[in-house]
Amino acid sequence: MLNRLDRTGFEQINRSYNTVFRPDRLSIGLVVPLENYGMGAVPAMARHLERVRLAEERGFSSVWLRDVPFNVPSFGDAGQIYDPFVYLGYLAAGTERIGLGVASIILPLRHPAHVAKAAASADVLSGGRLLLGVASGDRPEEYPALNMSFEDRGVRFRESFSYIRKMADSRPQFTNAHGTPEPGMDMLPKPAAGKLPMLIAGGSQQAPDWIAANGDGWMTYPRNMQAQEQVIRDYRQKVKALDACDKPVMQPLYVDLAAEPDAAPRPIHLGFRSGVNHLRAYLKTLEAIGVNHVALNLRFNEADIETTLKRLSDEVITDFAV
Repeated sequence: MLNRLDRTGFEQINRSYNTVFRPDRLSIGLVVPLENYGMGAVPAMARHLERVRLAEERGFSSVWLRDVPFNVPSFGDAGQIYDPFVYLGYLAAGTERIGLGVASIILPLRHPAHVAKAAASADVLSGGRLLLGVASGDRPEEYPALNMSFEDRGVRFRESFSYIRKMADSRPQFTNAHGTPEPGMDMLPKPAAGKLPMLIAGGSQQAPDWIAANGDGWMTYPRNMQAQEQVIRDYRQKVKALDACDKPVMQPLYVDLAAEPDAAPRPIHLGFRSGVNHLRAYLKTLEAIGVNHVALNLRFNEADIETTLKRLSDEVITDFAV
C-alpha cells in the first residue's frame, strides 16, 4: 500500500522515488551513456553495464535513459541507442540498488497501453526502481516516420498520461482517445507499489497548472540561477495551492570535470567545464533554491570516465549524502 507523507514532504511512491527525491536535499545521478561522444552523435556503448555498476557502487542515486527512436541528424544525439524499456530490463537484472530513470518517454509516439505494460514490468523486475519521465517530444522529424501529427501532440500527451495512470487500477473502466477496455479486462503486472512515479519533462505542451496537478515531479532544464529559482518557486506555489504533498524538481547538467580542483567554469552545452570545487558549490546552490536531483551528463567530459566517476563520488557526492 502507498504510504503518503503529510503535506510538508513528498509522497512515498516506490523504492527509488523515495530515496532519490528528499525534501530540501539534492541527490546526484547520471545520464546514460557513460562515455565521451562529444565529437559525434552515436556512442560506442563501451563497458556500459560495467560503468553503471560502478556508478551504483560509488553511490550515485540513479541513471537516466532517453527515448530516441531515430537518429535524427539535426538533433545530433542518438542517446544510448537501445530502446529504453529493453535497456531498463537489462540494467534491472545487472544492478541492485540504483534508481532506473527515463528522461523521457515520448508519449505521443507510443501507445499508452504499451508504455504502461513496459513501465510496470520494469518497475516490478527492478524491485520498485523505475522513475518514469514523460514528455510530448521536440523532434518534429520523428512524427511523419510514424505517421503521427506533431501539432496535436499536447492533446495526445494528456490522453496518454491519463490512460497510463488508470492502468494501475484493478480492471479499470474508462473511455479514452487511445481506447476503451472491455469490462473485466485488466493489465498485469501492476506497479511494484501500486503506482508509477511519473515526472513531466519541461512544458510538454501543457499549462503549468496541469503539470503541477498531475505529475509526481517536474523535470526542468538548466537556467541562470535567478531564473531557475523563480520557476521552481512558481511551480511549488502551484503545487501548494492544490493542498497536496510537495513534489520534487530535477534537472540535467552537462559537466566536463577538469583535473585542477580550482579550475574556473567555462561554458559548454547546457553546462560547464570546471574544477570540482566550482561544481560542488554550484550544486549546493541548486540545492538551496529547491532542486532535489541533478542528472550529470558526461558526454563532453574529456577525462577518463572511470576516473571521473570516482572523483565525483569521492569529492562531490559525499557532500550530498543523507
